[in-house]
Amino acid sequence: MKYQVPVLVEPLEEGGYYAECPSLPGCHVEGANYWEALENLEDVVRIHIEGRLEFGDPLPTDVIPMQESEHFKLQLPVMVAS
Repeated sequence: MKYQVPVLVEPLEEGGYYAECPSLPGCHVEGANYWEALENLEDVVRIHIEGRLEFGDPLPTDVIPMQESEHFKLQLPVMVAS
């Protein structure tokens, strides 16, 4: 099953990116670039959700189960040279 989760990503002063899922405590990572941070976060969120489900703990209301064929919204930051 797939889940839609809220995610925050921000650049780090020292380089790289920080990504977190505020709804799932402890789900935060860093990556050398935006995509690596998201990929790392996906792994952590998956493990967190699997653990909750295994122990019968409820998921936060903003962690939404998705059907395989569902589309989802994504805000993608795009840098454009001016």
